[in-house]
Amino acid sequence: MDCMEPARFLCPCDSPGKHTGVGCHALLHWLFLTQGSNPRLLRLLHRQAGSFPLAPIWQVLEREKRLTSAVGGASLREGAGTGARLWGGAKGRAGLKRDSGNRTPGWGGPEGAGPRRWLPRPYLGWAHPFWCSCFSRRHRRNLGQSTDIHTMKLVNNRGRMALKQVSSSKCFGGLQKVFEHDSVELKCKMKFAVYLPPKAETGKCPVLYWLSGLTCTEQNFISKSGYHQAASEHGLVVIAPDTSPRGCNIKGEEDSWDFGTGAGFYVDATEDLWKTNYRMYSYVTKELPQLVNDNFPVDPQRMSVFGHSMGGHGALICALKNPGKYKSVSAFAPLCNPVLCRWGKKAFTGYLGTDQSKWEAYDATYLVKSYPGPQLDILIDQGKEDEFLSDGQLLPDNFIAACTEKKIPVVFRLQEGYDHSYYFIATFIADHIRHHAKYLNA
Repeated sequence: MDCMEPARFLCPCDSPGKHTGVGCHALLHWLFLTQGSNPRLLRLLHRQAGSFPLAPIWQVLEREKRLTSAVGGASLREGAGTGARLWGGAKGRAGLKRDSGNRTPGWGGPEGAGPRRWLPRPYLGWAHPFWCSCFSRRHRRNLGQSTDIHTMKLVNNRGRMALKQVSSSKCFGGLQKVFEHDSVELKCKMKFAVYLPPKAETGKCPVLYWLSGLTCTEQNFISKSGYHQAASEHGLVVIAPDTSPRGCNIKGEEDSWDFGTGAGFYVDATEDLWKTNYRMYSYVTKELPQLVNDNFPVDPQRMSVFGHSMGGHGALICALKNPGKYKSVSAFAPLCNPVLCRWGKKAFTGYLGTDQSKWEAYDATYLVKSYPGPQLDILIDQGKEDEFLSDGQLLPDNFIAACTEKKIPVVFRLQEGYDHSYYFIATFIADHIRHHAKYLNA
């Protein structure tokens, strides 16, 4: 019993087995996941309530309110009557029961909110850290919940699943999470990573979007770049999506490493074969930000974007095509003029067809020439030993010349001895975080 910590009760930010003492518990928008079933503990706790450490319900409520605000979750509500209630109802009940489906508006959520659930009679005004682990398999079956403790689902106010948490790990005082959802734009399941800094527990934070390069998933950046410490110190929420739709069963999508899967190029495809699913530009500029704004403690008015290689191209065009939407932009070894490089020609032909006027709408060098918006402070780092630089794939000189002509400030740093890899990114990632924090925290 010494391991029980009341302060950790109903902590939705703990991932499975992360020092909770009794397992991972999540209580988010009418969903209750449990671990460590032992139905005998129900009777034991009724008989020996005085022998266990209890936490005042107001402490549980306060902590749960802070932590669920970090993921857009609902809050545990204290009930009146003879029992402490979860999610609605007119009177308390003894024992763990599930209501037959009645809904009570105005208490514990909006009208139509989920089923009534109860804490037992002896614990009026008090909550015990063991309750989350006392459900038997039968209780979980009756509640219709998954017994997979390695996922957590967030459900929106209409009861439709919006996000499924895939993983969560504490890092530099914050939480590195990965979520999965059904994308409307891409017509498939998509994953994206979210880093919530410690400041996200107490208020809304600026949000910084990272776009990865060819063949990458959301995992490359979060596991290799080492960005967490700088993001934690500056209080930035960082979002890293996948680089393309996956599993769409489109003919040819798996045939090449630089086209199709892992190579969405952040465009909205217009060719018949690809236009239904390959809409990465709309996904990263519209659908994903809306999803993030709705579910996480971010300030939608303070948003920036950066990326690497193909993702650097994506970051530049997102900022240039949406004047004022992003406070700042930066890139590592971006494809600056894709209409003139082999990667760009192959991707644009496949996704957009042979009309090169369509290509120019997704080319940073062309876009900057007609950029009408507020001044952007652009930072670009480029490794001097980058094989793709010498191979003519990146073409930064063309972009710098266009920026100079338009009098748009760009800081271009040619880094001696560095290549195109994540070792290069990890070396200078803190500089880029500071660059964005200067504008996001202004």
